[in-house]
Amino acid sequence: MRLIRGFHNLAKYTELNKGCVLSIGNFDGVHIGHQNILARLCDQALELDLPSVVMIFEPQPREFFAKKSGNLTACNPPARLMRLRDKLKYLAEAGVDFVLCVRFSERFAQISAKDFISDLLAKRLKVRYLSVGDDFRFGAKRSGDFETLRNAGLKYRFAVEESHTHSLNEQRISSSLVREALEHNDLALAEKLLGKPYSIHGRVAHGNKLGRTIGFPTANIMLNRLVTPIQGVFAVKVQTKNGSYNGIANVGNRPTINGTKPLLEVHIFDFNASIYNEAIEVIFLEKIRNEIKFPNFEELKKQIEQDRLQAVEFFKEFAN
Repeated sequence: MRLIRGFHNLAKYTELNKGCVLSIGNFDGVHIGHQNILARLCDQALELDLPSVVMIFEPQPREFFAKKSGNLTACNPPARLMRLRDKLKYLAEAGVDFVLCVRFSERFAQISAKDFISDLLAKRLKVRYLSVGDDFRFGAKRSGDFETLRNAGLKYRFAVEESHTHSLNEQRISSSLVREALEHNDLALAEKLLGKPYSIHGRVAHGNKLGRTIGFPTANIMLNRLVTPIQGVFAVKVQTKNGSYNGIANVGNRPTINGTKPLLEVHIFDFNASIYNEAIEVIFLEKIRNEIKFPNFEELKKQIEQDRLQAVEFFKEFAN
């Protein structure tokens, strides 16, 4: 799979000269509904002998407008399930040929629905088959919809297909449903919806090293999200380049030390290697408790020890 950053780079890829099959969306989480859409897209690519392309946006549109407004609470942008790097990994695993990552900006938001279709879809991408959700909106003031695309398809000679809705226990599978499961600490449901346990990937960064002073050194990962989908203390599996380890993780702002930015802190059991700057995956298995502000560091240390013991008991049962 190849990543194309912006429409201005399309000309570099001669494989797209004869056209493509395309799906447009956020694909946040690349859940099993997305996976079925992508399988259908790849089938169409084989049938038409054209490359498959997925168009995504960075930042995601609702993130852009929330940040622009300066009031995250009022705009309520969705919690991001995964960052771009992880999304690309799973799109590649699904068999997609190209990902076109479009920078969502004020200028892009002002493109009319008509120009989006005639210039971007028909002229530059030469779309022959398009898959979008029936609730897909596009163009300035969200004026374009599925019916707009279907009518345009007749003019520009491309087929438009609604991304088929996929359900689990009669519930429509969506990124919103995954977020809801995580918000309610239903990690088992989130795993069913995603087709894999929920995890966060990231590179280990240097922190304030306060954990070492109380006997619980942590690997720290900056979350770099407007909104984080989970909060609290969890039993986790940590995947490193040297193997998989059990541990406990805290996701939150660290109120006891007056932290302000969300951080993922992982204490890995029976592990003393240096992994600064290493990319790791933290797999969330069981919620232990919510994040709490303690009156002092000593109380925090006592609670972390209890958390560790609870996680150890969980892993004993998990192994059986």
